[in-house]
Amino acid sequence: MMKIFKRKEGQEKVKWGWAMYDWANNVYSLVITTAIFPVFYNNVTAKKDADGMIIEGSDRVLFLGMEFVNTQLYSYVLATSFLTVIILSPLLSGMADFAGKKKLFMRIFCYVGAAGCVGLYWFDAEHLELSMIPFFMASLGFWGSVGFYNAFLPEIAPRAEHDSLSAKGYAMGYWSSLIILVICAGMIMGLGTHMTTFSFVLVGLWWFGFAHITFNALPDSKVKDLPPGNLLLQGFRELRGVARELKGYLHLKRYLGAFFIMSMAIQTIIIMASSFGIKEVGLNESELIITIFVVNLLAIPGAFLVSSLSKRIGNIKALMTCIAGWAILCLYAYFFATTKMGFYVAAGAIGFLMGGTQSLNRATYSKILPKTNDHASYFSFYEVLEKGGLIIGMFGWGYIEGFTGSMRESILVMTLLFITAFIAMRMVPSEYRNKVHYVSST
Repeated sequence: MMKIFKRKEGQEKVKWGWAMYDWANNVYSLVITTAIFPVFYNNVTAKKDADGMIIEGSDRVLFLGMEFVNTQLYSYVLATSFLTVIILSPLLSGMADFAGKKKLFMRIFCYVGAAGCVGLYWFDAEHLELSMIPFFMASLGFWGSVGFYNAFLPEIAPRAEHDSLSAKGYAMGYWSSLIILVICAGMIMGLGTHMTTFSFVLVGLWWFGFAHITFNALPDSKVKDLPPGNLLLQGFRELRGVARELKGYLHLKRYLGAFFIMSMAIQTIIIMASSFGIKEVGLNESELIITIFVVNLLAIPGAFLVSSLSKRIGNIKALMTCIAGWAILCLYAYFFATTKMGFYVAAGAIGFLMGGTQSLNRATYSKILPKTNDHASYFSFYEVLEKGGLIIGMFGWGYIEGFTGSMRESILVMTLLFITAFIAMRMVPSEYRNKVHYVSST
């Protein structure tokens, strides 16, 4: 009896330690990609009038001898980091599965990302070619580590717990982000704007420090018999194998197709929403920070309520409900997010939907996987699709803004993507759409 109790206690410690990585790294998502860095970046790369609006033509920057809209360059650098993750993830996933290096690679990406955040302390708009390197590193580290982090979920918990555990992780991340946002905003408002770059250092140290709780809690992966051939290329062979296996799992193939389109739109909106509020609506720094605080606060009940909804109607139907909500939100933003109040309403909806959709996507994929010992390879495939969608979304957003001179038309394209994703998700076989408690796969 004592052995059973200790084993259960140990398993709960591992689950809690796993969720702590959301607590550690989500501060990057909030401070660097959503709240403080976008404001800082727009301020140092463009001029504003007395009302806080960007002066027409002053948001152009030179990078490698070429002229870009500042937020266009911002989206292109992020897209390049996603492309790098797509290249590196398959290279490393094979070694992660067979050499037992999953936690090691997660740790390396974490350190690269945290170092990138600290490096933003020296950001200088006069030397953008150098200054965008730590920004690129931070994004690379975040998204690279998340792939290996997610791959632990099916190993540490039974499928019936994936929804709630994934929601718990995201909720912890949102609480962490709220705490760090209050601290950073307090420093900037209380001590002056010169503290802005110090907040980037704080984010890097927070991420680096709390991540070690996860590293200490997660089990080491077992070393397997090495396959013949070059181990470095094993990840690409495994991705090819995963793609072949998908032919036998219609539900998984159709889910991933819908996920690819949905993620393309969701992640792009989350990343670019702050820049939209600054440039299209004219939010000042304080208004944006307060808005983002509320967004993350609403994301917490969103994660748990959508998880609860999935238990009632099934994961796929819950995701379809979320996708419909995103499409309606985009239409609302296109027509009505022209004032600050209109933007606040849209931002609140983004927060609620963001919390629910992100956590349920991760949980759904882990639950519908076939029985396998190569979770890193399956999640590498998942990451390739997600980042591939992000690349298209970010480059598309940047191109449309550069072509039209406005971000508003990009939102309309996001609406079309959500409609397409809803149709694609509707094509998941009915026996999986109608599962109530959790989707299983043999």
